[in-house]
Amino acid sequence: MKKRKGAGGESPPPVTSGSQWDLFGATPAPSTAAPPSAPRVVALPRKAPPSPPPVDADGTGLLGPLEGVPAAPPKPERSVLSVAELTRQLKQTLESRFARVLVRGEVTGFRGANARGHWYFSLKDSVASIDAKVWASMAGRMRFALRDGMEVLAEGSVDLYEPQGRYSLIVSRLEPVGEGALALAFEQLKARLAAEGLIGDRRVRPPRPLPFLPQRIGVVTSRTGAALQDFLRVLHSRNPRLSVLLADARVQGEGSAPEVARAIARLGRTDVDVIVVTRGGGSVEDLWTFNEEEVARAIFASPVPVVSAIGHEIDFTISDFVADWRAATPSAAAERLAPVLADLELSLATQAGRLRRAMERRVLELRERQGQLASRLDDPRRALNHQRLHLSEQVEAMMRVLRPAVRERRESLRALTERLQRSRPQARLSEQRAHLLKLAMRLSEAARAGVATRQATLATARLGLERASPTALISREHARLAAHQARLRALQQGTLAEAQRRFQRLEGRLDAMSPLKVMSRGYSVVFRQRDGGVVRSAADVEVGERLGIKLAANGAKTLGGCEEVEATVTSVKGPVDC
Repeated sequence: MKKRKGAGGESPPPVTSGSQWDLFGATPAPSTAAPPSAPRVVALPRKAPPSPPPVDADGTGLLGPLEGVPAAPPKPERSVLSVAELTRQLKQTLESRFARVLVRGEVTGFRGANARGHWYFSLKDSVASIDAKVWASMAGRMRFALRDGMEVLAEGSVDLYEPQGRYSLIVSRLEPVGEGALALAFEQLKARLAAEGLIGDRRVRPPRPLPFLPQRIGVVTSRTGAALQDFLRVLHSRNPRLSVLLADARVQGEGSAPEVARAIARLGRTDVDVIVVTRGGGSVEDLWTFNEEEVARAIFASPVPVVSAIGHEIDFTISDFVADWRAATPSAAAERLAPVLADLELSLATQAGRLRRAMERRVLELRERQGQLASRLDDPRRALNHQRLHLSEQVEAMMRVLRPAVRERRESLRALTERLQRSRPQARLSEQRAHLLKLAMRLSEAARAGVATRQATLATARLGLERASPTALISREHARLAAHQARLRALQQGTLAEAQRRFQRLEGRLDAMSPLKVMSRGYSVVFRQRDGGVVRSAADVEVGERLGIKLAANGAKTLGGCEEVEATVTSVKGPVDC
C-alpha cells in the first residue's frame, strides 16, 4: 500500500541516521526515552541539516534574526486509514495486479452447486489454499464433473470481498490436469450411460436390425455440409428410387446439440424406416455435439433404428455407442442402407424364373397325383342307385307293419263315436248351464251387499279420522321447530365469531413472539458449522472456527428458509458493554 501524505500535502521531513520516527508520523523522541519494544522505522542516512542558531528563553535568537536561515519544518500529522479505505485500496491493488492468473491446485470442500447454481470450493497445495468460485453461467458449460481431490488448472481473476476482507479466485475456465476436459467428460458420460443401460453389455434394449430395403430414410445433418452430398451421391448411385427426408440441423458449435436432438425426435414422428445421424470429419471439438448427453438420449428414445455415421473411421463418439449401427463414414452408411438396384432387379428376375419353374413342376406333380386318385375312386352313381334300392325296400317293410295298426285305430274310433252319440251330452250341458246361471246371480247379490256394508264402515272410519287428524298438531310443532332452529343458528354464529376473534388475538400475540419476527428487525442466529450448535456466548467458539449466520430476509417463514452467511472467527474478545 502506498504511503499517504500529510494533511498539508507534503511528505514528512527527512531525519538523520541517529533519529527515529513513529509509524503514525509523530515527532522524534530521544533514543534514551523510547521503549525498546515500540515499533520503529529507521530512515535512510541523509545529509545532516545545519544546526539552528541558539535562541533565548523568549524565542528570539541570541545573535538576532539571521538572514537566509530557513524556518523550522512543521510537525508531520498522522495518516489514519479507515478499514473501508484500507480494504478498498487492497481491492484495487489486488484486482488490477491479478486480473488474469492461472492457478494449479487440488479441489477441496466442493459440495456441488448451491440453490442458485454457483460452485464454491477451495484450491490447495501442500502449503496454502485459496477460495474459488464458479458462477452458474460458467458452471452450466462445464463438460466434466468436478469432485474433491481432483487436480485442476483454473484460469480467472482475484476478487476481494470488502465486507469480510476475504479474497478469492473467480474462475472463468477450468480443466483437469493430466487429461483434457473433453476426454474426461467423454469418459464420465460414457460410464454414466453404461450404468443406466443405454450402452455397453448391460444395454436395456439390444440394437435393432436395420431394414433391408427402407422405403424412406431420415437424415439429420447440415443442409450445406459435405456429408449430406457424399451420402446422397452414394445412395442414389446405388438405388435412385430411395426416398430421403432431411432434418436440417447445425452439427457443431454452441447450441447445436439441442438442434440435433430435436431433429431426431421430429423424424421419429414421421414415416421414416431408419434415421441416419451424420457429419463429416473434424477435430474433437468439432465432433463434440455428438458426445452430448441430450443427443445420446434422443437417439436411444427414437422409435426407429438409428445409424451413426460421424466423422471418419478412426473417430468415435457417444452417439456411435448408443446408435443401433455405426458406420465408419457417411458413404458407408449409404452403402449399408441402399442395396444396388441392378443387383436387386437381377436377383428378382432370377428368383422369378426359379419360382415359375418350380410352379410348373408342382402343377405337373399335382395333375399326376389327381390321375392316380381318380383311378382309385368308384363311380358315385352306382352307389347312389344301390342306396335308392335299399331305401325302397325299407319303405315297403314299414308299410307292411303300419297298415294293420291303422286299421285297428280306425275301428276303435268308430266304436267311440257310436257311444258318444248314444250318451247325448247336449242335454247335460244345458242343465249345467242353468245351474251356473243361478249361482252367478246369488254371488252377484252377495257381493253388492258386502260392498255396501264396507262402504258404510269406511265412511264412519273416515269421519273419526278427520276428527282425530294430527295436521294442526304438526303445524304447531313445525313452527316450534323453526323457532328453535333460528335460535340455534344465531347461537352458532355468535360462538364462531367469538372463536375467530380469540384466534386472531392469539395469532397476533404468537406472531409478535416469533423468533423470525425478531430476526427480521436486524437480528440474526449464529451457529457452529461443525456441530450445528447455536452460539450464545464468546466461550462457545474458538479462533479459526467456521460459523453460519442466518438472516430472516425477504419474509422468510421458517428457519430453513432464512439466508445464510458463512464466517470465520478471527478473534474472541472479552465482555464489552453492548
